[in-house]
Amino acid sequence: MRQPSPPRGEMKNVLLLKAGDAANAVKLSVGDYEHWFVESLAGGCRFDILHVHRGARLPDSAEGYDAVMMTGSPASVTQPEPWMERSAEFMVNAAAHGLPVLGVCFGHQLLAYAHGARVVRNTHGREIGTVEVALSEAGREDPLFHGLPERITVQATHEDIVEHPPDGATVLAGNANTAVQALAFGPLIRGVQFHPEVHPAAMRALILARADKLEVEATSRGHAPGERVNRLLAGLAPTPAGRRILENFVERFT
Repeated sequence: MRQPSPPRGEMKNVLLLKAGDAANAVKLSVGDYEHWFVESLAGGCRFDILHVHRGARLPDSAEGYDAVMMTGSPASVTQPEPWMERSAEFMVNAAAHGLPVLGVCFGHQLLAYAHGARVVRNTHGREIGTVEVALSEAGREDPLFHGLPERITVQATHEDIVEHPPDGATVLAGNANTAVQALAFGPLIRGVQFHPEVHPAAMRALILARADKLEVEATSRGHAPGERVNRLLAGLAPTPAGRRILENFVERFT
């Protein structure tokens, strides 16, 4: 049950739709998806966490909240389930009633799907680790990326991508692996394919948890076995832009 909202101006009340669970090994070492959001915005936000992937009932409205966010997920929008449809409808309706919405990774894909986009497996394979993305002209002007350079370094892990931006959406960022790394759907909805909430230690745990699968994929693409995971781990770096993006969303959209 929600606790009473604090006075406006002190903390922002965020409804976080949790769309999946991290692997047990990841949770034991660095926590679960929701913990990374809470850590990134500690002191500025208060979160209510709804486990929508487990069938948690969505409220009739998002009244009383300042924003809605959605996490990543091991689930795939390419295999829709009823909870996904309900969550997508809830987020779109929340924005229609004036509430800002941010979808991360799976959440980004679900928002794009709700607006008519096609979500597909990435032919380039899984993008994972510390990566660079480039802001588009629109991205450089968007408040989500306020104060950031044209090229930013972020953490990422995903197999699915938004194939093309849906009608009415604007691409804010991309890279060679994933052309649609961030989207704007009107003034209040934003989606990012990468993970602004993830820190290097969490990314390390995510890489190690799927090390065998990463090596199998690399070998299937003609790479020498045993090299990919070491290369990914060696390439991990701090990504302060991620936290700045989350702070921008809270400070400039709510």
